[in-house]
Amino acid sequence: MKKFLFILVLFISGIFAANAQSGTKPSGVEVYYFHSTNRCATCMAVEAVTKEALKQYYGDQITLKSINREEDTNNPLIKKHQISRQTLLVLKGVKTVNLTNDAFMYARTNPDKLKAKIKETIEKM
Repeated sequence: MKKFLFILVLFISGIFAANAQSGTKPSGVEVYYFHSTNRCATCMAVEAVTKEALKQYYGDQITLKSINREEDTNNPLIKKHQISRQTLLVLKGVKTVNLTNDAFMYARTNPDKLKAKIKETIEKM
């Protein structure tokens, strides 16, 4: 009986440890970057740095969905969030965080700061 309890405790401890390590990705998080057809260096940097951050912190668990708002005019997200310009959004359920200002401020000048902001935003969701 003692051996059984010992194994059970180890098993449960392993589950908690695995959950603590995999807890870096809140489920249901989606990241979207809406852009136009013609893109400047900063626009491309926003997409690249965001992809790098998601890959670095979450592997393949969260991917960036890049949407050309000029080509995909009937996209329901464009209408729902009233997208009219380049926009970086993090969504989870009904919660939306717009990171556009931070993205354009830091993508080229301080990409590590943008990556940290993306991670912080996702962790808070």
